[in-house]
Amino acid sequence: MKEWDNVEILLVEDNLSDAELTVRALRGIGVTQKILRLADGVEALDFIFRQARFGERDNALPKLILLDLKMPRLGGMEFLQRLREDSATMHIAVAMLTSYPLEKIPRDGQDFNVHEYLMKPVNTESLIALVKFAGLS
Repeated sequence: MKEWDNVEILLVEDNLSDAELTVRALRGIGVTQKILRLADGVEALDFIFRQARFGERDNALPKLILLDLKMPRLGGMEFLQRLREDSATMHIAVAMLTSYPLEKIPRDGQDFNVHEYLMKPVNTESLIALVKFAGLS
């Protein structure tokens, strides 16, 4: 079994410190599901659509994606737009992670079915609600 098989939570975050804090917070609330951290939207699309190095992974899709808003190569909104264009992935629960004040987040008028916008570092109550929403509790 590869490290990216049976992933239930996909964390897409380019900042290693922020990723470690988020994983620690998830573990702190008792999340035992398999978590995979990827560094940018290109890598995450490859994972979701089983391309490049993920071509041999299992068919399972994550139940929850924690997605950084600003990343190199392909940002969170661009990733999310592609995710929502495909009927197989359009209903995956997504929470956007950001260090920007929530009122300053560019929403460019499109509804990408984002469940939650969370300030980094994420707080425990928000994570608990997200995990329950994604059916992972």
